[in-house]
Amino acid sequence: MTAESPVSEVADLPAVFNFAQHLIELNAGRPQKTAFVDDAGTLSYGDLAVRIRRLGAGLRALGLRREERVLLLMHDCNDWPVSFLGAMHAGLVPVAVNTLLTADDYAYMLENSRAQAVLVSGALLPTLTAAMTRCDHEVRKVVVSRPQAPLHPAEVEFEAFLQAHDPAQRAAATGADDPAFWLYSSGSTGRPKGTVHSHANPYWTAELYGRRLLQLREDDVCFSAAKLFFAYGLGNGLSFPLSVGATTVLMAERPTPEATFARMLGKVGGAKPTVFYGAPTGFAGMLAHPALPARDAVALRLVSSAGEALPAELGERFKAHFGVDIVDGIGSTEMLHIFLSNTPAQVRYGTTGWPVPGYRVELRGEGGEPVPDGEPGDLYIHGPSSALMYWGNRAKSRETFQGAWTKSGDKYIRNADGTYTYAGRSDDMLKVSGIYVSPFEVEATLVQHPAVLEAAVIGKEDAEGLTKTKAFVVLKAGAQADEAGLKAFVKDRLAPYKYPRFIEFVPDLPKTATGKIQRFKLRALERERG
Repeated sequence: MTAESPVSEVADLPAVFNFAQHLIELNAGRPQKTAFVDDAGTLSYGDLAVRIRRLGAGLRALGLRREERVLLLMHDCNDWPVSFLGAMHAGLVPVAVNTLLTADDYAYMLENSRAQAVLVSGALLPTLTAAMTRCDHEVRKVVVSRPQAPLHPAEVEFEAFLQAHDPAQRAAATGADDPAFWLYSSGSTGRPKGTVHSHANPYWTAELYGRRLLQLREDDVCFSAAKLFFAYGLGNGLSFPLSVGATTVLMAERPTPEATFARMLGKVGGAKPTVFYGAPTGFAGMLAHPALPARDAVALRLVSSAGEALPAELGERFKAHFGVDIVDGIGSTEMLHIFLSNTPAQVRYGTTGWPVPGYRVELRGEGGEPVPDGEPGDLYIHGPSSALMYWGNRAKSRETFQGAWTKSGDKYIRNADGTYTYAGRSDDMLKVSGIYVSPFEVEATLVQHPAVLEAAVIGKEDAEGLTKTKAFVVLKAGAQADEAGLKAFVKDRLAPYKYPRFIEFVPDLPKTATGKIQRFKLRALERERG
């Protein structure tokens, strides 16, 4: 089944297009307006433009050449967008990486990307130093944002590095299809893959999703729980707001309910966000927290969700409390942002909505044939923001980027009204008694139980070697439930074959840094138990 949403054509991008310069030019008329607010202060659009040009000039002065990579290992702060866009302005390629990884992970990424310089937060410098001792690759300079200890000769403080260089007079004459930045895949299975995006890709996601679908405005204050190094967070907190002249609140710490509430209430930077970007796991934690703010204490007009499918019950409870719908969508590192989504004007809870105008989607069977409505199929996407490739991984590139189409690795069902319902990852789908069972459907039902905070469902072989469903369940603080009661709860709401045959109560679930449940770790745990 193929579906698309029509969209009026946007003029082709010019032959020479540098996304960083594009944003500078868009905002040239608002130099005094606040672009970013972090834990330490504010950054105006005028100062942002100057600092981008200084940073780019400094990197080029180190001898870095066009398309060479620069590792960006930094907590969300005002130096992050300067670093990311400054490298792009110079025609270099920032490699934005997860701040929660290990030294071994960074050693791999340094060698894989061959980064010639590193831009790093002072708090993360010890981990980076350990990574650099574990790999043969050498970098020319380490630029440290907000250092916490004296620096070594090969290291330089970020502000001093900027002030030592005059702003670049012009941006590198990059093309729209030239490599602009890398994002590593979340690594839910195997080594993360360096996903290479072009200068055009963030333009298209900002235009098609940020401006047209979400209808972001210049007077918006945006706050994203997802960090800037994620594809979702990069759009939420950088390319989207900068494309409309809005303000972004950045947060270095983890997005706990307490930290999130502090920003929503304007206790950091003084500005209450009007737009909040979250994920289902975060929304569940917020709604279960005793310090949940009252509706009239926040200024929300728009709330977005991605990262994992949003259970209908969660969206409905959030709407009942705050009076604002959660606009749920699905995107990927490979497509850079969301391509299938509900809209602010039309929300169908329990579904991921419709194709974002400008994208087409297809559901295909195992042989590549279209699947009819109501049956699960592999999701393929056709759109202008697809990545160029996985760096140094031809086999995976061919598997994922198939001509004009990108294979997402997700399974979906198309409904009669044109919406799409998530049916799990292709490698997470379970066949029980010869019938596909979506782990998400069972999980979404379990979390409707008043005692359940989170749940993850995997396949477990029974004594006869047949696959049955097993649920790992996290209860809310102080709540109680038993296995028999939860099984009966699911049986009352789903087809009998879908209820979990096994239930294990656990204190928490393994997740990626984006909040996605790592079912493969639960499967590995079961294999170890025999």
